[in-house]
Amino acid sequence: MAVNVVYEDNHLIAVNKASGDITQGDKTGDEPLPEKIKRWLAKKYDKKGNVFCGVIHRLDRPTSGLVIFSKTSKALSRMNELFKKQEVQKVYWAIVESKPKEDSGCLLDYLKKNKKQNKSYSVKKGTPEAKESVLDYKLIAQSDRYYLLEVHPKTGRHHQIRTQLSNIGCIIKGDVKYGAKRSNKDGSISLHARSATFIHPVKKEPIEITAKVPNDPLWKWFEKEVEKTVDI
Repeated sequence: MAVNVVYEDNHLIAVNKASGDITQGDKTGDEPLPEKIKRWLAKKYDKKGNVFCGVIHRLDRPTSGLVIFSKTSKALSRMNELFKKQEVQKVYWAIVESKPKEDSGCLLDYLKKNKKQNKSYSVKKGTPEAKESVLDYKLIAQSDRYYLLEVHPKTGRHHQIRTQLSNIGCIIKGDVKYGAKRSNKDGSISLHARSATFIHPVKKEPIEITAKVPNDPLWKWFEKEVEKTVDI
């Protein structure tokens, strides 16, 4: 029962999701994270009855990183409201194949989801069902072949980061669906939900939760590069 818990209190539980795990049941029939968390909580607290684990937000299956769940219905409704009001500041790290023309910037696109392909496309403003999508990005490290971007999404659209970065030629490593040269060996894409900052829905205190990068040589190398710049 591999559940990597990075934060827990009486109201919330946050895990560092491995790529391949799903945050909600799908047609594969694979066990979703909430069910794993319920069993983890039942074992930890020796609970015999039902255990509550509410899904607040989702993370694409091939993406790794921070996912927050609620342990109470009160926390679930309040966290849903925070996300709705865009009062949860999420940070992602993305390893991309090409350097962006500008080292930092704001991307504004109108995205439309193709349900059959499970893919989003950038379309013209005013296109039916298109949703405004905004994110900020910044180049924070680079190797001889890849570039690490820090991404701050301002909206939460389907495949938003994957679509918007590919639109500017910064395709995420391993993301074949959006134009990557080849897939990653483990089936992941090199997109990681790094952290989330918000006011706790019950305690009303500022909370910042960070998820470590995957145990992968390239990820670890980039993490050290970022730490060097922070230390300077």
